[in-house]
Parts: sequence; structure tokens; C-alpha cells
Amino acid sequence: MKLQYYPETDSLYIEFKPGPGAETLVVNDVNIDIDDDGEIIGLDIDHASKLIDLSKLEIEGLPIHSAEAG
Repeated sequence: MKLQYYPETDSLYIEFKPGPGAETLVVNDVNIDIDDDGEIIGLDIDHASKLIDLSKLEIEGLPIHSAEAG
């Protein structure tokens, strides 16, 4: 999973798996990217800084073996 914030558009993209999207479903300020198999590949959250506290990232209960910061 990869999180990327775009300050110029104030959007946060959460990528679950890489690949091209075939369809985008829109629910309020969240765009849900779906692949050809109907699987969710990512979420794009518009106005992220107004909806989410971007200054803090908490991870609980995930079996993480490595982490990268970029």
C-alpha cells in the first residue's frame, strides 16, 4: 500500500495495488479507482487536509515487515 499527498490539489491518494484504473466511482469527496476485474486499486481523497489530520499517521495491528518514507 502506498500513500501519496499532492499539496497543489490537496488530495491524498491511497494505492492498494499498482495498475491502470478502468472506472472511477465517486462518493462525496472520495474517488474510488477500480480495475478491469472490479477490484479497488486506490482511493483519491479530495480536500484531504480539511477531512483528515495529515500531520499524524498511525498503524495498528498490521503485519508490517518493512516501511519506507519518501
